[in-house]
Amino acid sequence: MAKKKKPSSKKKKSATKRRLWWFNRWTIQLGLILICLFFSYCLWLDFNIRSEFEGKRWSVPARVYSQPFEIYLGQHLDQSSLIKQLRMLNYKQVRFLSSSGQFSVSEHKVNIYLREFLYADGTESEKKIGVSFKQQRISHLINLSNNEPIQITRLEPVLIGKVFPFHDEDRVLVETDQIPQTLIDALIAIEDRRFFEHHGVDPMGILRSTYMNLIRGKITQGGSTLTQQLIKNMFLSRERTLQRKLNEMLMALMLDHHYSKENILAAYVNEVFLGQNGVKAIHGFGTAAEFYYGRPLQELNIEQIALLVGMVKGASYYNPRRHVERAFDRRNIVLQSMRDMGFINENQFQTALKRSLQVTAKPDWSSARYPAFIDLVRRHLRRDYQEQDLRNEGLIIHTTLQTDMQDLVEASVKRSMSRLDKRAGFKESTLETAVVIVSHHDGEILALLGDRDPKHNAFNRALDARRPIGSLIKPAVYLAALDNSETYNVLSLLDDSQVSIKQLDGKVWSPQNYSKQSYGKVPLLRAFTRSYNQSTVRLGMSLGLDKVINQLKNLGVEEHIRALPSLLLGSLELSPYQTAQMYQTIASDGLQVPLKTVRAVFDREGNALKRYDLKVKEFIKTETVFLMKYLLSQVVEQGTAKSLKSALPSLMPLAGKTGTTNDLRDTWFAGFGDRLLGIVWVGRDDNKTTKLTGATGAMQVWSDIMKELKPTPLLLLEPENIKWQQSPDLSNPPESCRQKTRYPFIDKNIPLSINCF
Repeated sequence: MAKKKKPSSKKKKSATKRRLWWFNRWTIQLGLILICLFFSYCLWLDFNIRSEFEGKRWSVPARVYSQPFEIYLGQHLDQSSLIKQLRMLNYKQVRFLSSSGQFSVSEHKVNIYLREFLYADGTESEKKIGVSFKQQRISHLINLSNNEPIQITRLEPVLIGKVFPFHDEDRVLVETDQIPQTLIDALIAIEDRRFFEHHGVDPMGILRSTYMNLIRGKITQGGSTLTQQLIKNMFLSRERTLQRKLNEMLMALMLDHHYSKENILAAYVNEVFLGQNGVKAIHGFGTAAEFYYGRPLQELNIEQIALLVGMVKGASYYNPRRHVERAFDRRNIVLQSMRDMGFINENQFQTALKRSLQVTAKPDWSSARYPAFIDLVRRHLRRDYQEQDLRNEGLIIHTTLQTDMQDLVEASVKRSMSRLDKRAGFKESTLETAVVIVSHHDGEILALLGDRDPKHNAFNRALDARRPIGSLIKPAVYLAALDNSETYNVLSLLDDSQVSIKQLDGKVWSPQNYSKQSYGKVPLLRAFTRSYNQSTVRLGMSLGLDKVINQLKNLGVEEHIRALPSLLLGSLELSPYQTAQMYQTIASDGLQVPLKTVRAVFDREGNALKRYDLKVKEFIKTETVFLMKYLLSQVVEQGTAKSLKSALPSLMPLAGKTGTTNDLRDTWFAGFGDRLLGIVWVGRDDNKTTKLTGATGAMQVWSDIMKELKPTPLLLLEPENIKWQQSPDLSNPPESCRQKTRYPFIDKNIPLSINCF
C-alpha cells in the first residue's frame, strides 16, 4: 500500500497566507463597516443633538400675579403695614441700600430699592424711594436718586400662583446675560474646574476624581463635566451603564464642538434638577432661587448661591428644608472651593460661613394660597387661550387680586363663621360661606373666597354653589316698577294684604311676610326696606313676570329664567359670583361691566398678547337706578339691615340688601359703598336650615369684613332730572308723621301731595 505524501512546507505556508489574507480582508471589511456604522451613528446623533438643542423650548408655567401695591402721598398707611408688604415680596432689610429688592428702616421712615418689573401698563425701572410717615399716613414720598418729591409709586405685584405643565415641571428661565457671575464661579469651583478649557469631556478631571476616590476608599467625586451633566439631563436616561456613559461622552464632545461655552452654560443653568415641590419638579437655578428664597436669582448673595450649587450633587439629599446640617456642610464645601480658586477672598469666605441657610419655610407663590381666585382666573383665560398655552408657554398674567384685601377677608371670615356656628348651636365648621369683593365701577374682583378655609377648593362655592337668592332678587322687581315713573315712585302705595296665586300645576301659592303679618297699604319705600313679601308679589304680578325677567337680564343675569310667580321672592338659583354681577350694575349707576380677574397677558419675552380693557354697557336709566340705590341705602338706614348703622357708624351711608330663603336654608347679603361691592352667602352644603336670617347670618360676615376693608361711604349724586321734595316722614308712621324728610322723585312726575299713611 502506497504511503500518503505529506504536504510540503511551501504549501503549508501558502495555505496559511491565504487564510490570513481572507481573515485580514474580512477584518478590514468588518472594520470599515463598523466605521461606517459608527460614522453614520455619529451623524445621526449629531443631527439629533443640534435639532433638539437649537429647537429647545422649555415648558414654562404661566405666572399669575396680583395687583401691584400702590403707595401715594396722604395714603392711610402705617410703617409696619408697609414693611409687611415688603416682606411678602421678600425684600431684604439692610442698613444701607445697595441693590434692588432691599429696604432700610429708621424712625418714621422706610427707604426702598424697588425692583424693575413688567407691569400690566409697561415696564418700570428699578429706583430708590423714601417713604415718611406721620399719624399713620404717608407724609412725604421722594425719589432718593434726585430728592424730588413724587405723588405715587408702587411695589411690584405678588406672585400668587402658577399654571403648571402637564408633566409637572417648574422653570423660571434665566437669559445668558442674567446669570450672576457668582453662580458661574461656584459651578466652576465645585462641578467643573476646567469647563472653559476642555472640549466637553475632561480627561484630567476623570483622572483627578479617580485618584481622589481611590485615596478616600469611596466615591466622593465624579468626573462628569457640566456639558456631560447637561447631556444626561436633556437627552439620556438615568440608568448607569457603560453604553450610556459612552453615549454621554460622545454627545458632550459634539455639543461642545457646535456651541459656545456661554450657550451650554445657560442651558445647564435652566435645566439642572434642584428639588421637588410635591409632584412638581424644580428645574434651573432661577426657579430654585424663587422656590427656596422667594427672590430673583440676581438678588441672591454668595452663600445662598453656594447652597443651590451644592444641591446639584443631590437635590433631595441636600434639601435645606429637610436636612439642614447636610445642606449647611455642603454649602460650606462649595464656599471653600470658591475660596481656594480665588473667586472669593478670605473675608468673604469667613462672613459667608457664619450665616444661616436663610431659606423660606415654604414657597410664597404656592397656588394653594388663593385657590378659589386662581380657579376663576383659569376659567376666564380659557375663553381666549388653550390649556396647553397656559401650561407651557410661560405667559405672564396680571390679575385684579389685592392680596392685602384677600388676607383681611380670610381672617375676618374665619372669626365670623366660628361665631355663627356657636350662635346657631352647631359644631365648628357646620356652616359654609362664599365671598366676592368687587370694585364695582370697573368690575375688577379684588378678593374671592369659595370656602371658609381658604386653602380648600374642592368645591368653589363662590362660582359653583347655585342657591336660591331670596330677597336679593327684589331690586329687579322694584326697578321694573320705578322704570314706569308715571305710575310708580318711592312713595307709591302698595297693597300688602294676603295673596294667593293659582299655578300651572293647579296648586295655590300663598306667600307670607317673614313676620306672618300683613300691613295693608304701605309706601313702596317701606315695602322694599322692610322686605315685605306680599306687597312685592302683588307688585311683580301687576307689572308682569316678563318685565321682571327683562330687568334681571339688564342687571347681567345670563341664566335661563323660568316665568314662575315664585321668581318674585328669589327662587332663581345663582352663584355668589353671578349675584355680584347683578349688583355691580346697580352699584355702578346702571352701567353693566363684566366682572373680570385678568388685566393683561404677556408672553415670556414681555410682549403684550391681550389687555382686558373696560367694557361698559348701559342697560338701566340713570334716574331709575339712582332711585334704587337710594332705596338700598334706606335698607341700611331704616330697614332690615339697620343694625349696620351701629356696627359701622364711621362708614355710613352704605347700601345693602338682606336675603333669606325658605326654612332659613340660605342667608345672603349684598352691600356696597362708593367703590366696593361685597356679596356674602352663608349656608350648609347639605341644604339644611342655618337657623339664621340674612341679617343674623350673611350680613354679620359682611359687616365684619367691612370693618377691616373700610369702604368709602356711598355718594348719592342725583342726576339732573331727580328732584328732592319735603314730605312727612313715612319710615314708621304714625309716630313719625309730624316730622319732615326729603325724598327723591323724577322731576316730571313729582306727586302734588303726600299724605301720611
